[in-house]
Amino acid sequence: MHRSLIVARMLPDAAPDIAEVFGRSDRESDLPRTIGVRARSLFQFGAVYLHLVEGDEPVEAAVTRNRKHPEFRRISAELGPFVSAYDPGTWREPKDAMAREFYRWERDA
Repeated sequence: MHRSLIVARMLPDAAPDIAEVFGRSDRESDLPRTIGVRARSLFQFGAVYLHLVEGDEPVEAAVTRNRKHPEFRRISAELGPFVSAYDPGTWREPKDAMAREFYRWERDA
């Protein structure tokens, strides 16, 4: 399982709107399967938006490959009023919003 954490800014009261955008896409489109998403969790910490994606392959590569997919573009457009780049000065593409994992521990099975 590959994990990716996307970090951005969000309007503090936009959580229900953001959840609706992803909920509709997750229920009604092929995009999660196309990208290989197994699970998605959305978190809010004040005005910070955290989007944990768990997938079959590295999420960064799958997103880069599919960012022109019509559903990806629709989601991005619908999120536009609610979510913005954490650091607009460095953001150029989706991978620029992905946090770098630097430590991981898992309990033995």
